[in-house]
Amino acid sequence: MIPATLLIFTDLVLYDCRSMGALSKLDQIRTLASALSFRQYAPGLCGFAAFFAIIRWYSKAAKASKSKVFVTKNGQPSKEKAHVDGVFLKKLWRILKILVPGPFTGEMFYLLLIAVSLLCRTYADVYMIITATKIEASIISRDQLRFLMNVVQYGMAMPAISVTNAILKFGLNELKLRLRERLTKHLYGQYLKGFTFYKMSNLDNRIQNADQLLTQDVDKFCEGLVELYSNLTKPIVDVLLYVSRLGGALGWGAPAILFAYLLGSGVFLTYIRRPIGRLTVQEQALEGEFRFVNSRLIMNSEEIAFYQGNNRERTTVLGSFANLVSHLRKVILFRFSIGFVDNIIAKYVATVVGWYAVSRPFHDRKNGFINSMSKNELIQEYYNSGRMMFKLAEALGRLALAGREMTRLSGFTTRVDTLLNVLGDLDSGSYKRTMIKEKSDGEGSKLLSRDLRPGAGELVIQDNVIRFENVPLVTPNGDVLIESLNLEVPSGRNVLVCGPNGCGKSSLFRVLGELWPLFGGRLTKPAKGKLFYVPQVCALVIKRNLTT
Repeated sequence: MIPATLLIFTDLVLYDCRSMGALSKLDQIRTLASALSFRQYAPGLCGFAAFFAIIRWYSKAAKASKSKVFVTKNGQPSKEKAHVDGVFLKKLWRILKILVPGPFTGEMFYLLLIAVSLLCRTYADVYMIITATKIEASIISRDQLRFLMNVVQYGMAMPAISVTNAILKFGLNELKLRLRERLTKHLYGQYLKGFTFYKMSNLDNRIQNADQLLTQDVDKFCEGLVELYSNLTKPIVDVLLYVSRLGGALGWGAPAILFAYLLGSGVFLTYIRRPIGRLTVQEQALEGEFRFVNSRLIMNSEEIAFYQGNNRERTTVLGSFANLVSHLRKVILFRFSIGFVDNIIAKYVATVVGWYAVSRPFHDRKNGFINSMSKNELIQEYYNSGRMMFKLAEALGRLALAGREMTRLSGFTTRVDTLLNVLGDLDSGSYKRTMIKEKSDGEGSKLLSRDLRPGAGELVIQDNVIRFENVPLVTPNGDVLIESLNLEVPSGRNVLVCGPNGCGKSSLFRVLGELWPLFGGRLTKPAKGKLFYVPQVCALVIKRNLTT
């Protein structure tokens, strides 16, 4: 059966050639305008009114995406940028080198398998288009034998096409799992290296919810990366194949028109989608915060129950959830406005551009190739070229819409890249934290009461002695507990450390255990393997070691 859209288009071609060919352009426009009734242009007026309303919603959502993430030491706001630009590509390339470390890996195999499957699927689409056109032509010509032969060919191709689709789906799922497996192992290798996991939650405050990043964000990043690879590879293969076939049949003017439209629409859509990256970063941060307050409630349930703090915790949990819901509503509103523009530019306008491009050779009275065809050949050529042009327009539209996935992926890329940067800094011994500031007279703000820097002290490894020489006990955020500690404990001596809460008893052991950095002085102590600490609450590993 011939699609209704193609029948309408055929009638339009004949009407244009026979009735309107002798009219001027202005007369043609007047003729078409006079044929429109109020019912026909009223929906368009309503659509324009909705368009201006959506523009306002877009502006509000775009402004809401611009929020402060943290404040630097100089007091200037710093923002996590998540745009599709050179910085994003640099971050993505850094992560890709982790995900696909070499050409002879399982990930590379599945990348190639997906590419080959997409290529086979494109050739299958072309075969189905040609075969379907032959079937319709045999129906119109009332050739029953030819109809049966084409139907048999169509049916024989079904198993191969079905297998191709199944292999493609399997490859996408397996690739996503492999990428997540490799990235998760790499991140946990860095996270559980030394005391990095402790430093991230106690010394560095750039990442508040490491569990959210290591689990959900990594999964969404890998899923978005695989979807982007599929949504880019298939349209690119379609474009190359359909352009080569249409260029020989209709000339290179029609594909050139679609490419020009793709370039313009792609730049425009990428620009208006820029806030999606920032909104994604904020969404994951709020998801992590909501997850954190629930974990904190479970972890401290006994203390909360003892002090009857359930009402206060309810306020905290519901407040965090309210912030998340408010942000998600802004995201939904923004995606609604973007979806409106996407549908018009990437679908409907692209279809109109495809109609115009495919109609140009048929409207050209000087085209010898078209003029030499019979009516049946002309219809068959139109159906073949028209369907391929529509497929090409769809492929170009998917390429334009791929920017949406790329912009969203930029948000997860920023999150994963931030985690990699923090893990690298902590592994090298440096951390960043908002420090307490103390106002001084006439000189603005000065950090702490002394010129103290993390890592400024000297650590000496020596057996049979523990010695603190002018070592300040300073918390990671800058609280000075002891200005200068001088203490020596030789091997065999028993020392009792006592004092009120907050005087630095536990802090002394944190510095001795190298959990906290030295802010100055010299610390002499045995190597880590020659010191053993018995905590108040034994961890599972210590219990197991003591009982075995």
